Amino acid sequence: MSRKIAAHYALIDGQLRKNMVISVDDNRTISAVDEVASLDNMACVEFYPGILIPGMVNAHCHLELSYLRGAIEEGSGFAGFARAIGAVRNNYTAEERMRAASLADALMWEEGIEAIVDIANDDLVMPVKERSKIEYTTLYEVFGLTTQCIDNHQSMATNYPNASITPHSTYSLQDDIFRKAANANNSTISIHLLESDDEVELYHHKGSLWQWYERMGWSCDFLHYGSPAERVAKSIDPHKRVVLVHGCKATAHDIVTLNNHFETPPTWALCPESNRYISDTKPPVELFRKMGARIAIGTDSLASARHLSMVDNMKLFDGIPLGEMLTWATKGGAEAMGMESKLGTFECGKCPGVVILEGVDLHNMRLTNESRTRRIV
Repeated sequence: MSRKIAAHYALIDGQLRKNMVISVDDNRTISAVDEVASLDNMACVEFYPGILIPGMVNAHCHLELSYLRGAIEEGSGFAGFARAIGAVRNNYTAEERMRAASLADALMWEEGIEAIVDIANDDLVMPVKERSKIEYTTLYEVFGLTTQCIDNHQSMATNYPNASITPHSTYSLQDDIFRKAANANNSTISIHLLESDDEVELYHHKGSLWQWYERMGWSCDFLHYGSPAERVAKSIDPHKRVVLVHGCKATAHDIVTLNNHFETPPTWALCPESNRYISDTKPPVELFRKMGARIAIGTDSLASARHLSMVDNMKLFDGIPLGEMLTWATKGGAEAMGMESKLGTFECGKCPGVVILEGVDLHNMRLTNESRTRRIV
């Protein structure tokens, strides 16, 4: 039996519109999207106070790190955070890691996340994802300046549907391995890019990353590219679908360079809560908007955030129209992963889920401290 669902507003074609009724059949498929003269006295319509949005697509997550919630001090800085991850990640049992991942997965589903681009280093929590109601795309990240091959990552990826490999970043892999990981197959890749000054300065033989690598005796055979963006553009097949994560230090030149290289402009997955937690920085949202960049939102991990909440991340974007942010969290993520045919918008035949955004200042159309999302379908 079809359910008819309405709210004060609904996100339709990037706009927040009144008097919309979303009809959903027993298979969670949208069967009708109707605009009515008034919602007053309409029979058999479920009304919810707030804004109806499609299920959200979390464009960047590390579910397997959920056990590290609170384990790494805020403000540790980019290089400090990377060192801390390595120092503490082996201090927990497999059971603790599984339990934390299960709790995080369940909460994300209840809060209305429909699909996730999940970055993984091993397959320990894969059973959680296989049982989940959320649709996961798992990208096994190839990581480490001393890494010599991608065979182990390829082997893990072949064991599961919706899994492939990706290079971690432009600062953590030597040239040949980066190229192999980025171009190994036709799947989407996701790269941590331009997250910090340290990453940019590395290419100029300075900064804390450079100093750390020097102390460890690690050489870098990729600094001749001159910048992280140039390395991406000169190393990756232009036909690839690419998600670029963080982008806090992206410049207009970087954005143009990457847009010109790729056939489909890359999507920037912004994770402002993680950036705030690690180094009290933020992505240049206004620059991305001015340049017409494709934007999605990610939660990153509980190692660098208090909650895996899409709304909490949106609260950190100052002055951005609410409808635009909600589009990033839904359609933007779906397009980043090539899922737009079934997720991201309220359209007949799609199965995007139905979520209510509550606690909104509807007069000024802005989020408040009380804003939260809750799944309806």
